[in-house]
Amino acid sequence: MRIIKRAALVRFWSQHPDAKGSLEAWYGVVRKAKWTTPLEMKQVYANARLVGRRTVFNIAGNKYRLIARVNVSQTVFVLHMLTHSDYHKRVWKS
Repeated sequence: MRIIKRAALVRFWSQHPDAKGSLEAWYGVVRKAKWTTPLEMKQVYANARLVGRRTVFNIAGNKYRLIARVNVSQTVFVLHMLTHSDYHKRVWKS
């Protein structure tokens, strides 16, 4: 997979250093993935949730949320990196 906006991950872990290890691990796994269906993705990330055209990944033991658009064209667009409380404000859905 090609991941767009890795810089967003770096910015987030600069502000939340405890997320760095989990985000680096997520990046490494997703970069090597060749998912063609949501089911294949869910086999790796069982807790990932599909919300419309977006996928919500739990990061750092469910402390943070990574919201991305995962395309069958082998591209992942990082849309939002949020704390658990910011995620629940649902601003990202608008």
